[in-house]
Amino acid sequence: MSILTDGKFDEKFDGAGNVIEALQNPDGSIPWFKNGVIDPWNHLEAAMGLNLIGRRDAAERAISFLRNTQAQDGSWWGQLGSAVPIDDELHQFTMQGVEDGHKIRDTNFIAYIATAIWHHLKLHDEIDYAAANWPMVKAAIDFVVALQSPDGDIRWSAPDPQTPEDDALITGNSSIHKSLICAEKLADRLGHDAQSWARARAKLADALAHKPHRYDRTWAPKTRYSMDWYYPVLSGALSSEQETERLAARWSDFVIDGFGCRCVDDQPWVTVAESAELAMALMAHGDTARAETHLSWLDRFRDENGAYWMGMQVEDRVFWPVERPAWTSGAVILAHDAVLKLSPAHGVLTGRP
Repeated sequence: MSILTDGKFDEKFDGAGNVIEALQNPDGSIPWFKNGVIDPWNHLEAAMGLNLIGRRDAAERAISFLRNTQAQDGSWWGQLGSAVPIDDELHQFTMQGVEDGHKIRDTNFIAYIATAIWHHLKLHDEIDYAAANWPMVKAAIDFVVALQSPDGDIRWSAPDPQTPEDDALITGNSSIHKSLICAEKLADRLGHDAQSWARARAKLADALAHKPHRYDRTWAPKTRYSMDWYYPVLSGALSSEQETERLAARWSDFVIDGFGCRCVDDQPWVTVAESAELAMALMAHGDTARAETHLSWLDRFRDENGAYWMGMQVEDRVFWPVERPAWTSGAVILAHDAVLKLSPAHGVLTGRP
């Protein structure tokens, strides 16, 4: 099963799929860019995109990579993307100065495997494949839930020497909430008890909805980032009224009409993945009209082969950086499915508990 129901999407997403597969390593891992950083979240975003457009073998190689590299405690090591510099002359990512010290065990990265396996089951309805991957999902979710505080927020990373900060991230916790929804649904379908996960998710939802003081306690607030604005809406943790208020409060700060969603509120830089995710957040909120409008804006970011640029400096009309990350194409494909309801998996990222 894929979203290629009438042939039109074959053509539309060939370029995006080709970029992702060209980046995929022989071991199944999908880096940000060739020979670049790898983290489980962006790796899985790209893999789910591949799965939707009929490239199941490549998607399952990506899942096998995580199955083969999971630590005994259920975690994975990833590389901290914010530490990846951009070459000022080439306007491209570079690995210069990126060392092993940037490796972390991000709880958001780790939890996302539940979303990917639930997505695979919804797409293909193959219970045996889901069951074979259940031990990986269970170990990952148990690891993440064990790092939940009594207030409900979940620590942003494992307490390793390079990540001593005992703090939580709004975007990361929002994504974890979505992954916990998927983990519960997967457990129910497979006949496993998930009551402890349901309790953890309820506590996390309460923290996201009512305890803003539990986030950004030891570093500067990340309110300039659009993801902290729309991700709680996408997460399913807020009430409909809270979602409406949140979207309205900073809409003009982040949305550039005709282009999409800024990455940060103080730069005219629209990023394609954030724009795709905002379309999904609007769909999750029930705002289908605006979701469809934002989805239509994504076409302007396609290159001549149908792949998607990372973003655009809107004032100068310049694509920047000169990168087409795998996760960007994955996010665009997922957004089309979520908004246009093209596959049986269309509600995975926009669904509610």
